Amino acid sequence: GRFSERAQKVLALSQEEAIRLSHHNIGTEHILLGLIREGEGIAAKALQQLGLGSDKLQKEVEGLVGKGQEGQKSIHSTPHYTPRAKKVIELSMDEARKLGHSYVGTEHILLGLIREGEGVAARVLNNLGVSLNKARQQVLQLLGNN
Repeated sequence: GRFSERAQKVLALSQEEAIRLSHHNIGTEHILLGLIREGEGIAAKALQQLGLGSDKLQKEVEGLVGKGQEGQKSIHSTPHYTPRAKKVIELSMDEARKLGHSYVGTEHILLGLIREGEGVAARVLNNLGVSLNKARQQVLQLLGNN
């Protein structure tokens, strides 16, 4: 499945988030921040409805993983996806397929993130009192109303 424009924007934003935090890799947490920062897609709506706004998610991510050393900001090297984040992207394609959608949207990325279930993003959701199951239900409910 190809990625929708919004989903592509999310992936670009997740890279921006990694750079902003001076991290060398793009992890599941950066994808989560990308999803909420995109602001318009189903994933962002689902997160907002779960009470997970941008500030809240950002604070929690920074609390869990901290910021890299400012001085180490390597301008030249583009951060790469961690194996876990790559898995999330694969799972998002699978989620789209399972739902019979011909594109991968932000909702599928969030579903992939939830299904991966082990990364920093999953810990962030749990720490903020949102079970992965609840998050999944929220996405599916929004999809049902679409």
